[in-house]
Amino acid sequence: MAKRILVVEDNDLNRKLFCDVLRAGGHEVEPVADGELVMNAARAFAPDLVIMDIQLGSVSGIDLIAAIAADTALQGTPVLAVTAYAGKGDEAKIRDAGARDYLSKPVSIGPFTQAVNRLLEMAPA
Repeated sequence: MAKRILVVEDNDLNRKLFCDVLRAGGHEVEPVADGELVMNAARAFAPDLVIMDIQLGSVSGIDLIAAIAADTALQGTPVLAVTAYAGKGDEAKIRDAGARDYLSKPVSIGPFTQAVNRLLEMAPA
């Protein structure tokens, strides 16, 4: 059965790559480019997993991860954070906000697919 994955990424090429890989894996994908639209899109789509870019133009991905974790409709939805900005202590901040896993960009397809599959196994039924 196809899993529903929300892809939050403001870079067009990265968003397309993530979506193409996930669709090739048989998943239903909802891309979101604007961080301001994430919460409404997530509530409407009811994803099994959220792929979250951390550096979005208008809002922090870390804030969105925390908002997803605090939202009663989305609680328990695993989040995979992806970011090019990987400074000292950033992974801890991202995980503390509620992300279940973290990948640094550029993202390789193998580790990306493995992380997605691992997190989908954790998704609430």
